[in-house]
Amino acid sequence: MTTTRSYWCETAWLPGGWADGVRLEVDAGGFITDVAAAPQAGDAERIKGAVIPGMANLHSHAFQRAAAGLTERRVSEGGDDSFWTWREVMHGFVTGLGPADTEAIAAQLYVEMLKAGYTSVGEFHYLHRDRDGAAYADPAEVSHAVVRAAERAGIGLTLLPVLYAVGGYGGVDPNAGQRRYMLNVDEFLDLVQRLSKQYDGDPQTRIGIAPHSVRQVPAAPLADALTGFHGMETAGPIHIHAAEQIRDVDEHLHHTGARPVAWLMDNAGVDCRWCLVHATHLDAGETSALARSGAVAGLCPTTEANLGDGLFPFGAYLTAGGMWGIGSDSHVSVSPMEELRWLEYGQRLITRTRNVAAPGTGGSTGARLYGDATGGGERALGRRVGAIAEGYRADLLVLDTMHPQLAGRHGDTLIDSLIFSGNANPVKHVLCGGNWAIRDRQHADEAAIADAYRSTVRRLMAAL
Repeated sequence: MTTTRSYWCETAWLPGGWADGVRLEVDAGGFITDVAAAPQAGDAERIKGAVIPGMANLHSHAFQRAAAGLTERRVSEGGDDSFWTWREVMHGFVTGLGPADTEAIAAQLYVEMLKAGYTSVGEFHYLHRDRDGAAYADPAEVSHAVVRAAERAGIGLTLLPVLYAVGGYGGVDPNAGQRRYMLNVDEFLDLVQRLSKQYDGDPQTRIGIAPHSVRQVPAAPLADALTGFHGMETAGPIHIHAAEQIRDVDEHLHHTGARPVAWLMDNAGVDCRWCLVHATHLDAGETSALARSGAVAGLCPTTEANLGDGLFPFGAYLTAGGMWGIGSDSHVSVSPMEELRWLEYGQRLITRTRNVAAPGTGGSTGARLYGDATGGGERALGRRVGAIAEGYRADLLVLDTMHPQLAGRHGDTLIDSLIFSGNANPVKHVLCGGNWAIRDRQHADEAAIADAYRSTVRRLMAAL
């Protein structure tokens, strides 16, 4: 926890636009208490460069960072590898992980996120049981490991314990990997309550819930879980996978008679507390309904591309006024700029036009993308992040304006160049919750964290 501090920004991107000479006051809890024009730094710590809000990563499966690159060999005879063949490999990988492994992998991932420009993360966490599917003595043991990793890295965390009630549509039994995820509703709500009590008042940790999907959580347990959670927390975030694959839509139609997002809208009370992750395959009615609901579409373009999911109807969703944010999901990439770039590029490819996200003639595509993603991330994570304004977390990125990628850029052109100009990372410093998490592109504890990660991954690879 930091003491009260003052910072003077050479130039900063505020909600009303760019401003030179900005003084920020930050309290001991890491919140901005005042933003004021100041021609001189005075007694404030001087920040040289362009200061922008940190990005929220609204969808993460931390353990999958260690499996990135391990699923890029064809496994099906007919050459029709898919999300479903990848899923079997991933369930197999998870059988070897213990709590210490999860912590080591998550800590490495979270340092990588901070260096890339993510300052908060929504961890969609479903490793609840031991390797054999038995309960730990402390049901929250692996959850605590994730929180410790976030604390060590210094990233803001919205922990989203996952409810995984059945192995699939029709109530099928779980496979070997899925056994580690399974909880009944009472066990799930007990876990959420334990975590909520333990981390109550921690400004860097928020607790929400994540019913995995309607495939894994049928109507009755979903309703019971939502009722129980609303009794604990009326405004807590709720995340769910939805319509990621066409097969998801087809199977949901077969088992319920409705498309998955339409079914959620009609049966689950979807509103601004919700984040529908992926929501890739929507019809026009679902696109409009999702936008009207106030829920956030959680888009993960690099993972969705890696898995062959398809493309979200982004242009139509923007036209409808929908909220959205980005996540790195399986962490084949840990870069908010790449997520935003490929979100836009996917739409350019299917529409054969340019600047799909630009707000109008002369409008900045990059600024629209970055600004929308920070706003959607704030809503999805249930944390005051994503703006340099009073009452928000002091989660800030300092861009190196001397970096060749940003040379001569000013204003919104800085953001356009940050996203659409090269693959270097001009993020030089990162302030997270009022503390410097990254200084000169380095994390104070990154060598030890990387050593622990390497040791963990070598052991896991040797066991495959």
